Amino acid sequence: MSDIPRITIDQCGSHAGETVEIAGWLYNLRKSGKIIFPLIRDGRGIIQCVGLKNSLPEDLFNALKDLTQESSVIVRGKIRAEQRAPGGYELDLESAEIVQRVPESHPYPITPKDHGIEFLMDHRHLWLRSRRQHAILRVRHEIIKAIRDYFDSNGFTLVDTPIFTPAACEGTTTLFEVNYFDEEKVYLTQSGQLYNEATALAFGKTYCFGPTFRAEKSKTRRHLTEFWMVEPEMAYATLEDVKNVAEGLICFVVQRVLENRKNDLTDLERDTGKLESIKPPFPRISYDQAVEILHRKGSQIEWGGDFGGTDETLLSEEFDRPVMVDRYPSQVKAFYFQPDPDRPEVALGVDVLASEGYGEIVGGGQRIHDLALLEKRLEEHNLPREAFDWYLDLRRFGSVPHAGFGMGVERCVAWLCGIEHIRETIAFPRMLYRTRP
Repeated sequence: MSDIPRITIDQCGSHAGETVEIAGWLYNLRKSGKIIFPLIRDGRGIIQCVGLKNSLPEDLFNALKDLTQESSVIVRGKIRAEQRAPGGYELDLESAEIVQRVPESHPYPITPKDHGIEFLMDHRHLWLRSRRQHAILRVRHEIIKAIRDYFDSNGFTLVDTPIFTPAACEGTTTLFEVNYFDEEKVYLTQSGQLYNEATALAFGKTYCFGPTFRAEKSKTRRHLTEFWMVEPEMAYATLEDVKNVAEGLICFVVQRVLENRKNDLTDLERDTGKLESIKPPFPRISYDQAVEILHRKGSQIEWGGDFGGTDETLLSEEFDRPVMVDRYPSQVKAFYFQPDPDRPEVALGVDVLASEGYGEIVGGGQRIHDLALLEKRLEEHNLPREAFDWYLDLRRFGSVPHAGFGMGVERCVAWLCGIEHIRETIAFPRMLYRTRP
């Protein structure tokens, strides 16, 4: 067994001058006569290797000289600092083992040339190996870790909520129906919020974090049918608490990404200056004020209508950081929103619109805590009373004002990465006409 240490490429700085082993795949290959420059990737980085014909066995040099893209290989050699190399280090090849050679008769399909988006999405399982996709998904990883750290360090308890649910949360027209046992019908969750309300009344402050599903026949750049959402819920809380927690969360996440993923943002050519301005306080306007701004900018929106993507973009152009829009008309909000006691036609809810036209990233507000009013709302929305008996219990036994919100991970990733379409923000996106691979 070799006593050469196996390291990952991001550890090279700690092993300069040492002989090491790196297991990975051939990312690219340049050659010039008696010297070859294999670029090896290992999922943690890319390093250029330098192989000299007179320093390697002839059969190995020839095998490496014609190695095909994405062949798996273990390389061994000495790490050397080289400022001009990607990552700042090179490996002088001493030996190598080709684990699997991609046959020339069936080459790796994604080449350095331009490919159409549909081709790349059809080969998503392989496209994930590219530098750009690595950067996006590493930023996603950082966002998810930051979200958990924020809530875990601010007194919230993570409580998982079910994916199979007996009834709608956001609206019956966007449910995926699933056959359960004995001909029972259940639905894939649109949100964990209703269950969060139960756990918040048990623990005080909770959050759930998982996949959610919306059967919207939408083909916009902001929509997926399956996406991840974090949803905090707080007992004894109001709309103002939602605004403050959402603002704190967003600023914390942005700062973490700027601190830990600067190289990935550089690879994505992201203008980090715009992210550095994401600091509190966020501008806060009412729905009424938002409609006035939109009218001034030429929108045809009428009071009472929900904002579309274009409206959200027009609003965000007015500010250099996310903007909070509160008190939407009750008719465009879900059944559980608490009406404003001073103006019952509007709801105590808020949407946080990301800067640079990336649309809503947070939506939430205060929940109805009065039993009679909630029963009335269920009836007005034609929702089955029996499916919500347990939810009504929360108003029968120790009801208090409570509030929460949801933040979609993929929209947040698209915004922080500065990418136009949400399909690249998750490893295997599910969209209206895409369920494979």
